[in-house]
Order: sequence, then C-alpha cells, then structure tokens
Amino acid sequence: MNVRVLGAHNSVSKATSTISLLIDETLAIDAGGLASNLSLADQQKLKAILLTHQHYDHIRDVPSIAINFFLRGSSIKVYSTPNVLGAIEAHMLNGKVYPKFQQLPEAKPTVSLNSVVLYEPQTIEGYAILAVRVNHSDTTVGYQVSNAGGKAMFYTADTGPGLFECWKYLSPQLLIAEVTVPNRCTEFAMNTGHLTPSFLNEELIKFRELKGYLPRIVVVHMDPTLEKEIRDEVAVLAEALHASITVAYEGMQLHI
Repeated sequence: MNVRVLGAHNSVSKATSTISLLIDETLAIDAGGLASNLSLADQQKLKAILLTHQHYDHIRDVPSIAINFFLRGSSIKVYSTPNVLGAIEAHMLNGKVYPKFQQLPEAKPTVSLNSVVLYEPQTIEGYAILAVRVNHSDTTVGYQVSNAGGKAMFYTADTGPGLFECWKYLSPQLLIAEVTVPNRCTEFAMNTGHLTPSFLNEELIKFRELKGYLPRIVVVHMDPTLEKEIRDEVAVLAEALHASITVAYEGMQLHI
C-alpha cells in the first residue's frame, strides 16, 4: 500500500496545503489539498473520497474535483457520515455556490454521496474500510484502510485525547495522527479537540499497552507557524518511546 501526503497542514499557503491523503493513487481521505495537488490526469484516477468531518480544511476541494470530473464526463464516489454529506449538499453542491453535481448529469450524476456506518467494515473500491468515532466536533470519524494483502493504515482525523476505545478495533502498520499545536497550547487543544505531542504520547502508551506494539507513526495537520516547536517535541517523544515518529510534509511518500 502506498500513501501520498497531498496536504499535511491545517492552513493554506504557498508552501502548505490542508489535509489530504492519497492511497495507491485511487482512494483519497479528506479533500483539503486534493485537487490543488494533483494534475487533471491524476485526478481522473480517483475512484472514491473518504471524508472525516465537515470542517472546511477537510472538504475544501470537493467542488473542484466535482467540476473537473463533470467536465470530463466521469464520476466520483464520496463517502462519509450523513451529517457531512448533508453539509456538502446544503453548503457546497447546492446550486448556488456550485452546481448540484450529485444530480448532474441526470442520467449519471458526477458525484455519488454514500454513507459510512461506524464500526461496520465496508468494502470500498477493493479496500476494507472501518470508520471509528474520534473526539472532535461534528461526529468526526477516523478511518482504517486495509488492502487484500493485509496491509493497513489508520488516520485519526482531527481528534482530541481519548482514543482508547478506537484502539480496540484497529491493528495498523501505519498510524497517521494529527498534532495541531505544541505542548504549550494544551488548553487550546482541549477546547478544540486536537492533539499536542504530549497528548499523542499518552494515546500511544495506551495503544502499546493494549496491542503490544507501536506502528510507524506520521504526524499531520500541524499549524505551519508552530511547526518547528511541534517537530522538536515530536523528536523528543519518538526518542522516549523508542518509536518511529516523523512529521509529514506535502508530497511525502509512505509505503507499507
């Protein structure tokens, strides 16, 4: 399984893109920097998009993907919880901000909106997909994606502390975890449902106690202005846990 980090951050600049992961060039998780980091030809390789929640930095490029597919007569499947799909229909593909590509063209709509069910494995484009609830707003879900060869990755999505219940369902070789702010921003992280390196440390200790191992860990969703602090603190964490923990960047290639 190959995973490409298209967007690694929580805000957009010339050097940074919002969160989007691409698996084997065909399956995307979140659409923050999806269209803006793929050529038109590479966009056409996409078969499905999994969305974790409805915050703008995670769904930003859904309309751009939709119009590019519409103009080329192709279609794309979008999967998420019902409230996220409802937000896209109400606020993005609503006939005012962008056309209702979930209805156009009538014979074969460009965008197919599909619901995921928590804790029930689904087969999507040949992958086993498991959506689990995490501690962020808007019924946010994280996704474990497994291929036919038994390789699995888990993306936490945006989340605060308290992932122990999630760990029970997961056995990934690669864990992509959000760390939005450094340790000095603990109160902000608690109030907004995010992780600091210290919070991630606590979650990883619980994972290892439960599972008996730690997977390879890659950190995403950093605030660019705070990234140096985050990197320094993640390096300390990796050494303390004797674990492979790295900070992602746009274009990063991962293989499991």
